Amino acid sequence: MTYQRERWRGFPCVLMFAGLLAGCGNTPPPITVGSLNSTEQMILSEIVAQHLEHRLGRKIDRSPNLGGSLNAFQALQNGQISLYPEYTGAIITEVLKEQPSPDPTLVYERARGEMRRIAQSELLSPLGFDNGFVAVIRSDDPRAAKVSNLSEAAQAGEGWKLGASIEFQQLADGLPSLMQYKLPMASAPRSMDGELLLKALEQKSLSMVVARATDGILTLKDWKTLRDDRNHFAPRQASLLVRQSISSTQPGLLPALRELSGKINVEKMRTMNAQVDIAHLPPAQVAASFLAASGLSK
Repeated sequence: MTYQRERWRGFPCVLMFAGLLAGCGNTPPPITVGSLNSTEQMILSEIVAQHLEHRLGRKIDRSPNLGGSLNAFQALQNGQISLYPEYTGAIITEVLKEQPSPDPTLVYERARGEMRRIAQSELLSPLGFDNGFVAVIRSDDPRAAKVSNLSEAAQAGEGWKLGASIEFQQLADGLPSLMQYKLPMASAPRSMDGELLLKALEQKSLSMVVARATDGILTLKDWKTLRDDRNHFAPRQASLLVRQSISSTQPGLLPALRELSGKINVEKMRTMNAQVDIAHLPPAQVAASFLAASGLSK
């Protein structure tokens, strides 16, 4: 009898331990939002992380500044991160090593299909902006009134003093694409950091630089942007790339992320970049303000 009583006395403990194990088994895996190395990416990843925290009611991990597209893509593949903001043209040129179409829709569809096929990842509908390359000149340049695109800049009599980032000169759709315009050059293109480029343009040691369409510095009135009117640069629509293994275990994840599609245009992104780069606001604060203004913080 004593032995039987001891067995039943321990039974509730066994049930309690089994319940704890079952509870642990139901705990959803962590969600980690990654980002590339840029102000824009830090803002976007904060927007995504904060939005998911609002919608899913749980803590979202951050893994910022992973490097370039290849590094971030590898982090997604090996499970280090669950999702990150990526650009359609970067998937085509840097991950797939293909020549992109000038059509943004075709680039997106190709990137989405290949990410499903080879990476078991879902590329969601674009966030609403393209951060492709643009040429920038001073608004008081004597040629500024006569040029609005790169084809017109190619007709300028005086040669341009061009500056571009190291990244731009290394990309397959960077300097080679710009050279297709056959711009007259007063000297060989110079390579330097992005902030130094605009300082050189301000000081007139350069007369044209290459920037991203969403760069915050372009909110200032000192510059005039020239369109890539022949679409030589790859379309770079910002989208969210999500690992399918995480989305399949989180029923609310994709619906929450899809709420962000189409919500950020070039002007909004440029303004947010300026708030961080020029006004020196924290990316998390800028992201929170965007979500509140967009009605997504509730």
